Amino acid sequence: MDMNAEAAFTIGQAAKMTGLTEETIRYYEKIELLPQPGRKENGHRVYRRKDVDTLQLIVCLKKTGLSLDAMKPFMKASAGTDHDSHAELVEELKKQRGSIVSQIAALQQIVEFIDLRIEEKMPQQDDAEVERAKPLSLTEKSYFPV
Repeated sequence: MDMNAEAAFTIGQAAKMTGLTEETIRYYEKIELLPQPGRKENGHRVYRRKDVDTLQLIVCLKKTGLSLDAMKPFMKASAGTDHDSHAELVEELKKQRGSIVSQIAALQQIVEFIDLRIEEKMPQQDDAEVERAKPLSLTEKSYFPV
C-alpha cells in the first residue's frame, strides 16, 4: 500500500462525513459550487480530503444563512482563484455574523421568558431539571471575528 496515497472517498462516504445527501452533493457539482471530482475507471466519483473539506465549508456557510449563489464567489476566493472580491466577501460574512448574533440574542430572550414562566407556574424544582442556555465560549465567539 502506498503510504503517500491520498485518501479517496465514495460519494456515499462523503455524504456521511458531511451530513449531506448524495443527491445534494451532485447538485453542488451541477451548479459548480463544488468542483467536479475525479472519477474511477468505472465512472464512479472519487472525492479527496479537500473535496470533503469544501463540502464541510458549504455546510458551515449554509448554517450562517448564506444562499448558495452568495457562496459561489466565496468558494472561488477560498480556492485561491478570485482575490479581487475578498473584501466584499468578508463584509458579507460580517453581515451574516451580525444577523446570527441578533438571532442568538432573540432566542436567549425567549429562553429567559420561558424560564420565568416555568418558575412562576411550577413548584420549585431542582435546577438540574431545567436546562439553561450556556453562554458562548471565547472560541465560539472568535469563530467569525468582527
